[in-house]
Amino acid sequence: MKAFTRGILASVLMLSGLASANAADRAIIVLDASGSMWGQIDGKPKLEIAREALRSVLTTIPADTELGLMAYGHREKGSCTDIELVVPPASGSASAITVAADSMKFLGKTPLSAAVKQAAEDLKYTEDKATVILITDGLETCNADPCALGKELEQSGVDFTAHVVGFGLTAEEGRQVACLAENTGGKYIQATDAKGLEDALVQTVAAPAPEPAPAPEPAKPEFNFAPELTLAEGGAPLKDAGNAWEIYKANADGSKGERLTTEYNNYKGSLEAGDYIIRATLGEAAVEQPLKVEAGQAYKPLFVLNAGTLVVRPRPSEGADIVDGAAVVLDFPGGDHPATYYGQTKVVLPAGETRLKVTIGQGEANETIQLAAGQTVEKDIIVGVGHVVVNAIYAEGADKVDAGGLDVRVYKARKKIDGTRDQITYGYGPDNRFDLPAGDYVLVARMDQSEAEQPFNVRVGEQGQVTAVLGAGVLAIDAPGAKEIRVFAAKKDIQGNRQGFGYAYDQKHQTTLPAGDYVVEVDRGDAGKKEASASVRAGERSELTIQ
Repeated sequence: MKAFTRGILASVLMLSGLASANAADRAIIVLDASGSMWGQIDGKPKLEIAREALRSVLTTIPADTELGLMAYGHREKGSCTDIELVVPPASGSASAITVAADSMKFLGKTPLSAAVKQAAEDLKYTEDKATVILITDGLETCNADPCALGKELEQSGVDFTAHVVGFGLTAEEGRQVACLAENTGGKYIQATDAKGLEDALVQTVAAPAPEPAPAPEPAKPEFNFAPELTLAEGGAPLKDAGNAWEIYKANADGSKGERLTTEYNNYKGSLEAGDYIIRATLGEAAVEQPLKVEAGQAYKPLFVLNAGTLVVRPRPSEGADIVDGAAVVLDFPGGDHPATYYGQTKVVLPAGETRLKVTIGQGEANETIQLAAGQTVEKDIIVGVGHVVVNAIYAEGADKVDAGGLDVRVYKARKKIDGTRDQITYGYGPDNRFDLPAGDYVLVARMDQSEAEQPFNVRVGEQGQVTAVLGAGVLAIDAPGAKEIRVFAAKKDIQGNRQGFGYAYDQKHQTTLPAGDYVVEVDRGDAGKKEASASVRAGERSELTIQ
């Protein structure tokens, strides 16, 4: 609280000192007497702090200073015209201003812009030098623009200055009224920090003579290392190409030591004197060279990648769209292992022979590319596949099998000598999508205990639907108290055994079965076993309850 009061005292003293620096100057203090001045700071109303500040400061002002007091918001609530020149500017007015402030009511709005303008007019600012000191604890509330007013008074006045004391304002609120002072060449003081106000007083009222400027130091170069990179000997340096500069300390034997930093693109920097290894990389190409840095010297080394640019556009067939999910595998000169990219690929590679493999689904295309330094090669790679969507249905005209448990597998149609087929791909659930090379295939779809095959053919660039008909239905079993449920074919084989069609260790069991007749066995432990018959029809649901 004391620090805040000292801040107000210092602010008013500084501003009053500015106004009275010349006995011929005239100034008016504009005091915020709005209702918000009843707000408290550290338990004391702001209006009391303001009165104390005025009483203390006015005793220090020279007797010949012509100073007046204007107030707003001190007579009416809610009025934007409640502005009064309480004490006209005159010499020896300090006592009158103190008495007026002590007896003033604080209850109205904040027409600060209009009050400052009226004070300027009372000082005849268009004819004489004039200063207004505004002390406010709030922002304009009467639809006026303090910033615009500051510009207007500065342009119209002979030598007009407005100073603003932000009395308990936040920093953001202060910025909204500071422009009134700044636009007239005045000062804005935030009265919340006594130390800051004391510094302002020293700088503006008793500013020391400026010290002579130190002699300028010799200009130092902004940087001493500006490397450049090119794809080929004699080629133009690359700009913003996405390249990287790896900077290593050099060991005593000339090998790479500690990595110091990695920078990018058109890097310029400063390196301390010493030995370095600089590695430049772009895409899959890299080059490195040693650098010895001596104090006071600048270096602009050129790095030649000896590389070209390869652009690959993978397509399933001639004229088809580029496939974003296509895998592009590049085996390039000097690489530790092949690099994999996806979809349309643009990459910088070391010059020489690059082996290229592109896969889309189960299709694959291979090509060898000769790439010269500085060259750009663009290739459409046609993988040669067709596209199929695979599903299964329970029966002709019945529902699609729309379950995650659907197992679909694609095999080559031609059987091997042992009667088996080579599996090409697989998936789960409905609407599996496969890209396959041209040829004959067999779809094997399985849902629970039901399985069906469907041959199909694929042609390059074509799209098709392949659907397997399971010839099956769904059997739902409810067996309260069951510990195990087993399903068997109703018909026994020649040995008297029934074929098993799945089981569940539960009281409920649902499964997809080929159309036909079945026996369901329920095991309730100590309560014994019980059998029941069930029939399943293709494309239909059967429900069985075993009590």
